[in-house]
Amino acid sequence: MSIGNAAEEDRPSVGQALQQARNDARLSIDEVSTSTRVRVPIVQAIEADDFSRCGGDVYARGHIRTLAREVGLDPKELVAQYDAEHGGRPQPTAPAALFEAERIRPERRRPNWTVAMVTAIVIVIGFVGFTLIGGEEPATPPAAEETPSSQPSQPGKSSESADPTDTPPADPKPSDSAIAAAPADKVTVQMTAEQNVWISAEDHNGRLVHEGVLQKGKSKTFTDDERLNLVLGNAGGVKLYVNGKEVKDVGEDGQVQRVSYTRGDPEAG
Repeated sequence: MSIGNAAEEDRPSVGQALQQARNDARLSIDEVSTSTRVRVPIVQAIEADDFSRCGGDVYARGHIRTLAREVGLDPKELVAQYDAEHGGRPQPTAPAALFEAERIRPERRRPNWTVAMVTAIVIVIGFVGFTLIGGEEPATPPAAEETPSSQPSQPGKSSESADPTDTPPADPKPSDSAIAAAPADKVTVQMTAEQNVWISAEDHNGRLVHEGVLQKGKSKTFTDDERLNLVLGNAGGVKLYVNGKEVKDVGEDGQVQRVSYTRGDPEAG
């Protein structure tokens, strides 16, 4: 047996190394889970070298990197050990697959606001159409009924101009001045997708405020009074601004990255 092989056999596994480092740092699993936002059952499974609950190699590598930083280990070295033991570095995972992996975690069902909004818009359009076709008063009001304005109504300007269904385009890209003007009493995160990126955002109470794929070229902005918790399904494909400052090196292509920001950030990317 060569010396190199003997050293590898004596080296603790990925899970054992994380568990030992956590114990050395006097941290409980609950404390690590709270600070990293990696759920307790997943932390326990990883420390037992069971990566089946991670949702795939890409997701497992992201968890290992996050946990290693928390307990004071070198993330690159531990991820390299994981890759060596599991057939090499995986190919970047498509955003749709990352979306399904994140959906593995059990959560209470939330109202489908998209369907509710579409239904409301259809009702409003139907009501406006009925009013214009069947229930509208004659275009020229009787002389006894005077309008509040002394100016006559202009042709072509009807109540349709105030149609409540008119909405601004979704996800407008904010200007540099808007980013720089981020309020000091809030935490503001603005992101622009350079590739398709699956994202999830929670406020400081743990309430999910957004979840889905941000298409390439689109932007999204989130604000909260205290803290924003984000999951980036393709961390290398997004440009991130926190409180008006660009965060460098958010992550690699295909990497799942969990980050949290407060009003005092960014301290590090």
